[in-house]
Amino acid sequence: MSIADSISKYKRELGKVQLVAVSKTKPSSDILEAYNAGQRHFGENKIQEMASKFEELPKDICWHMIGHIQTNKIKYMAPFVHLVHGVDRRKVLVELNKQAAKHDRVIHCLLQIHIAREETKFGLDQGELESIISELSEFPNVKVVGLMGMATNTNEEEAVNREFAVLKSLFERYADTHGWTTLSMGMSGDYKLAIENGSTHVRIGSAIFGARNYS
Repeated sequence: MSIADSISKYKRELGKVQLVAVSKTKPSSDILEAYNAGQRHFGENKIQEMASKFEELPKDICWHMIGHIQTNKIKYMAPFVHLVHGVDRRKVLVELNKQAAKHDRVIHCLLQIHIAREETKFGLDQGELESIISELSEFPNVKVVGLMGMATNTNEEEAVNREFAVLKSLFERYADTHGWTTLSMGMSGDYKLAIENGSTHVRIGSAIFGARNYS
């Protein structure tokens, strides 16, 4: 199936759920094919790769930073990033706020919650989440709009379902008070379960663009 056909398929299937086409390691020509099929939201996991593609591609693309964030690289995406999915520590908010102020803009972001069994995955625990929420007024150039999480990489659907349910529960606890609208969970292998649990944004890459090239 071509990239364009994959985009059309997912747009029909997802309905109102936002498809973030994960274009990491893929050339701008592949992104342009998806763009020409109507896709506007793309996800990258390396800030400088995303900044390079931003320069090359149409300016109405909404760029999502979905990877672990190195604070010293935030300056490269501050002028244009649409949504930062992976805020997993206070230090990231401090730098996002600083760089956003330099460009006279407010950067939207999601707080990343650790829901997986794997220790290698990043994210806040509930105590850290509550601590950050209590300090958000200190960051006027950052707007937290919801939560993000990555489930355990496993074929055990019940385990993944439980993890997504935990994240949905946390989201609902704070959403009304803080005006949150975005719950980003679900990737190529588990997006259907994520949507059943209320995900508003799913991050799909290899199922659209094919296998990654990490060479």
